[in-house]
Amino acid sequence: MENAAGEGWPLSDRPGFLARRVHQIHVSLFSELCAPFGVTPVQYSLLSALAGREAADQTTLSRIVALDRTTTTGALKRLETRGLVRRGTSATDRRSQSCALTEDGRRLLEEMEAMARKAHAATVEMLSPEEQGQFIEIMKKIVATHGGRQTPFDLL
Repeated sequence: MENAAGEGWPLSDRPGFLARRVHQIHVSLFSELCAPFGVTPVQYSLLSALAGREAADQTTLSRIVALDRTTTTGALKRLETRGLVRRGTSATDRRSQSCALTEDGRRLLEEMEAMARKAHAATVEMLSPEEQGQFIEIMKKIVATHGGRQTPFDLL
């Protein structure tokens, strides 16, 4: 049994620590490989979420990408400044911001797709193809089980 100092459960065996480290490693690989595009992993996720739809409101996008609304809004504003996303008041709900990819946004997403895929592959390249599939399925199971949890920022 672990004591108050954390003895008996090494940091290197804790799921939360390992999940954070895998995330840090992936962000580092993504940043390195996708640097020429000037897009963060969060921005890439938002662009990808918009690519499959005509438009989406910011609340829907924050849910799809699993971000708090403040982070989503900030990232979308930066993408809008670069001309990659168009934002405006929703035609169906005046309180809501509707977002859509611009042609420049679609073009950038297409141009960076190969490098983004390479970053994802590099994250798990040390695993066999079977282990990669298992790893993805395990992560999907965790997300499906806990996916409804709010972010700390949503609780404020």
